[in-house]
Amino acid sequence: MKNTKIGLEERLDKHPQIKQRFETLLDIVEDADGDLDKANAAEERVIQELQQIGREAIEHWAKAKEEKQTEKYQKDNKGKGRHKIKNKGKKKSSGIQPSVK
Repeated sequence: MKNTKIGLEERLDKHPQIKQRFETLLDIVEDADGDLDKANAAEERVIQELQQIGREAIEHWAKAKEEKQTEKYQKDNKGKGRHKIKNKGKKKSSGIQPSVK
């Protein structure tokens, strides 16, 4: 699982959003803004930041996985003509909203 061929900084450079999240996490640890006087406040900010890192990491993973699967499918079906994948992008609908009474 470890990618020891390249360093952490170089790996994070490939994912600027995640890199920014880690920098924000370090700002919290270092209390860069000077606004964290209590452990509860620091803990809440760390938890929020880690949740956001997790969401973004999964989004990056899913996008990379989709691209790999699409490439593999297209490679495996090259020249077969009729089966082409159309990337429709991210789902825009959040479903049916409840009516207000």
